[in-house]
Amino acid sequence: MAKADRSALDAPLGRGSTRQRPTSRDRFGRFTEWVARAMGTPAFLLMLTLFCVAWIGWNTLMPDALRFDAAALGFTALTLMLSLQASYAAPLILLAQNRQDDRDRVQIEQDRQRAERNLADTEYLAREIVALRMALEERNNQAVTRDVLRQELKSLLADLDDERDDDSTERGNGAAPTTRNSPRT
Repeated sequence: MAKADRSALDAPLGRGSTRQRPTSRDRFGRFTEWVARAMGTPAFLLMLTLFCVAWIGWNTLMPDALRFDAAALGFTALTLMLSLQASYAAPLILLAQNRQDDRDRVQIEQDRQRAERNLADTEYLAREIVALRMALEERNNQAVTRDVLRQELKSLLADLDDERDDDSTERGNGAAPTTRNSPRT
């Protein structure tokens, strides 16, 4: 039986039996950050201390035939190993700091843009609140008193009475009556 073509259009993506992790172009950068994080932990310091104690203990307490770094020479091999570790650790830590600085710059720019948007939104809302206050003040200044309302209603009733009188005179002159929806008083 032939293996199914994975590029077929009738098969959904991601249904294969094996999943490949996406390759990252920045593995070394992530490695430097891992080293920087690991070297700053108490566990690393404890392991390094235990390693040095074991090294010194082995080369001090064991018989001369089993020793590989003489105490008389000041543990030269241990010194070289620690110097080598330090010479690699410093640049790796600096690379990790540079990556963090780049991320911080991007984050600062995003924060600045977010602050500008918040400021624009706040200014817009402030203008809207001022417009609402002005509209409420104008509305309150135009408060309708009872006397003003009575006067308006009387003028409307007078207009309605005039229209009713006009309708009744038109009917008396032989004109066809017009239908109006007028309130009864």
